Amino acid sequence: MNIEDYREYCLSLGDDVEEKLPFTAFKYAGGVLVFYVCGHMFSFFDCDDFGIITLKCQPDRIEELKAQYACVGKPFNLSPKYWIGVDAKTAQDHLLQALTRNSYEIVKAKYKK
Repeated sequence: MNIEDYREYCLSLGDDVEEKLPFTAFKYAGGVLVFYVCGHMFSFFDCDDFGIITLKCQPDRIEELKAQYACVGKPFNLSPKYWIGVDAKTAQDHLLQALTRNSYEIVKAKYKK
């Protein structure tokens, strides 16, 4: 999946999804695009290097996903207890979409008003 298709997929998850570039003040993170639901992030990646997408995940699923899929690994700069990193270049589209929807639903359920 390319960067534009992934962006469109994230935005299609609900009317409550927002996208922002919140780290523009940082030299090496200015291109990090973050998707939010209920004001909390559920997905982010570096637009300059569409490599690893960081997603929220249930802690009890993380090791199983890592064992089952070579494209699933450590997240970028967040706790590996609650987050996973998915290689956008090698992940199959349906897997990336399923993991992204899962992340969106976890965050939405936790912070729904």
